[in-house]
Amino acid sequence: MSNRNHSDVLRQQLAYEAARIISDQGDEGFERARRKAAERAGVGNRRLWPNNEEIQDALRAQQRLFRGVQQAAELVRLRQQALLGMRFFADFSPRLVGAVLDGYADGRQSVRFLLFAERTEDVVFTLLARNIPWKQQEQTLRFSGGVRRACPLLTFFAGETCFELVVLPPSASSNLPLDPISERPQRGADADEVAGLLADAKVEITP
Repeated sequence: MSNRNHSDVLRQQLAYEAARIISDQGDEGFERARRKAAERAGVGNRRLWPNNEEIQDALRAQQRLFRGVQQAAELVRLRQQALLGMRFFADFSPRLVGAVLDGYADGRQSVRFLLFAERTEDVVFTLLARNIPWKQQEQTLRFSGGVRRACPLLTFFAGETCFELVVLPPSASSNLPLDPISERPQRGADADEVAGLLADAKVEITP
């Protein structure tokens, strides 16, 4: 086997192991899972480590193989919750991002929105009006040009579903945070696009 083929096989093996770690432990981030996989395999050369998209592909493949219909049904449920949430926060032009949009959520991940508001308090008042308890913290996000910015993050539960609300100024719609997996601007999906995903999924999982 050539060195290049050997490297490709090794990257696939590490991607599969990192995906297994994420699937088993749920809350592992891609970077931590990648490091653990490399440590277990004794691979210190980072050039041989899989990137986030390769791990994501491996995670989707494992879910199709081992959890098939169950994961697909759970994803539909989370996307239904997301659509309801987007209608609730319609005044803030919500965009669905993260695992629920990307298709590898299995019930342990949060429904994550980007919201656009002049003030974080405007979103908070919407929660207060419905007596929804929430927690607020900051999360550092990456933007183009190497910029890092601390953004408000509000979290709350609706039943068993956790929602994460990243609050951005309206001007950020033309300078979106970078997706932690693809490292491209995180455009996300609006309510109509999520509704379209749900319509497609119901066709796919119907016996």
